[in-house]
Amino acid sequence: MPVSPYETPGFYDRAIADGKHRDIVGGRWDETGRAQMGILREAGLLPHHHLLDIGAGSLRLGCKAVPYLESGHYWATDFSRDIMLAGHAKELEDPSALRKSHLIQDATFDFPRIPAEITHAIAFAVFPHLPIAFLRRALVNLSRFPALEQFLFTVFLAPDAVASTRPYRQPDGVVTHDIRAPYHVLESDIDHLASVTDWTIAKQPVMLPRGQVLFIARPNR
Repeated sequence: MPVSPYETPGFYDRAIADGKHRDIVGGRWDETGRAQMGILREAGLLPHHHLLDIGAGSLRLGCKAVPYLESGHYWATDFSRDIMLAGHAKELEDPSALRKSHLIQDATFDFPRIPAEITHAIAFAVFPHLPIAFLRRALVNLSRFPALEQFLFTVFLAPDAVASTRPYRQPDGVVTHDIRAPYHVLESDIDHLASVTDWTIAKQPVMLPRGQVLFIARPNR
């Protein structure tokens, strides 16, 4: 069994062929894109900054971030480059504003070919689809970017260890699990990852679609 439904063979091919490049990354397309852009700007993202959109999908955030940022300052990674290319062709007002070389396939959070100038990174609704080891990989590998100021990411939380072993209904109705997608974690799990990867991570009070919880991580330098 794949650790994520996105790893199912043919998952992306069928969706793209059927014109469902938006649906494949979840509902609430415009609402979620606006929410992402809003939390980035609230966190201090300015046009001169360099943004890495992790798990960018069909550019739900990208179609809003590219016009906001200075030319060449948006980069994206995803398990599938094809889904990013579908978004590039169909969702950008001006596809020429984003070079396709800035869309990088990366299934393991190694961030190949991402420039050292990245100042902000975001992984919105990415880790709920993956075991927590992938968040650890992201934190470890993002540490190598010397200009990185903030990494914003979302997870589903369970209230305690006992509840985490069972299906748990989130505030927005989504049922999450500990060993299959959509995954939940404990806040203490996030605290532990922060300590072993040398980040300072803080939970944010903002309410997000589906009951996800936003964390902002800052490297300890």
